[in-house]
Amino acid sequence: MEKSNVKLVEVNAENWYECCELEVSEKQAKYIEPNANSIAQSKFEPTLKPYAIYFEEQVVGFLMFNSVKEELDGYWIYRIMIDKNFQGKNIGKAATELMIAEMAKLPNAEKIVVGYQPENKGAHYLYSGLGFMDHGDRFGKEMAVIKYLK
Repeated sequence: MEKSNVKLVEVNAENWYECCELEVSEKQAKYIEPNANSIAQSKFEPTLKPYAIYFEEQVVGFLMFNSVKEELDGYWIYRIMIDKNFQGKNIGKAATELMIAEMAKLPNAEKIVVGYQPENKGAHYLYSGLGFMDHGDRFGKEMAVIKYLK
């Protein structure tokens, strides 16, 4: 999957450690699990699909989604992060668009769901800009927004 200088590559033996070394800003850290936790989770939940985000051949981010439907009868985005040194370059948006295109290929893909804390303005800006809509669904501290594919 590629979009200009951004591409997604499944997490593998060559890139997993680089993914674990990535960091978000201090103020963002409270919103996201460390990438090492997500990679470990994917080893015990094989429906989770972890990817390294590359920008010009360098690992700059990480994302993960579920390949089976869950709550709200949708496929869920579990994680997306861009290293603090590469934020503000539209890499996150390009990577999310690539992820949505990949998720759209899943069986009976009609909607994609992502949850985030309402005060996470960066997530809100990203997802609303990509057509995710808030219908009032809440799961604990997180709001769930939906992107309809059909």
